[in-house]
Amino acid sequence: MKSPSKQATITKSGVRNGLIDSAVFALLGALLIVVQVALAFLPNIELVSILLIVYTTVFGFKALIPTAVFVVAEWLIYGFGLWSINYVYVWPLLVLIAFFFRKNRSPLLWALISGIYGLAFGALCAIVQACIGGVAFGVSYWINGIPFDLLHCAGNFVTALLLFKPLNRALETAVKKIGRL
Repeated sequence: MKSPSKQATITKSGVRNGLIDSAVFALLGALLIVVQVALAFLPNIELVSILLIVYTTVFGFKALIPTAVFVVAEWLIYGFGLWSINYVYVWPLLVLIAFFFRKNRSPLLWALISGIYGLAFGALCAIVQACIGGVAFGVSYWINGIPFDLLHCAGNFVTALLLFKPLNRALETAVKKIGRL
């Protein structure tokens, strides 16, 4: 049996480590908000997708924590609308997709996944529209957004191709320095 002082040290360490994890994931979620707001003037050009991919390659399913921070912060900043429902599943879906390929470090693979995801984004969002306004409404919503989906596809492809390696390396280095997560 462990001595009481050793037990207390372990408990304090566990609390400290939990606080560090919480702070890191909150900051990673905040970073998603910052890059989303910073690039909001560009139609469907974003860094959220590549950051979620990188978070997933480093943290696995724990990447859902900063994803949730991002979604809730978006709601608090912009209010609630139909897009709010979309964000509940579209961003976690990207984490799920990335989870299955998380061991791969090929920028080309991540560019393809991210590009396809950007192209499919409008179709994913059209699901809510179809549930509310009917299938024809959902399809017309999706078709109307295809030019934006093409931009989203191209932007995601290029950003993943150029930024996957440096972002992944930076986050892995930061995690090693922190020594946990």
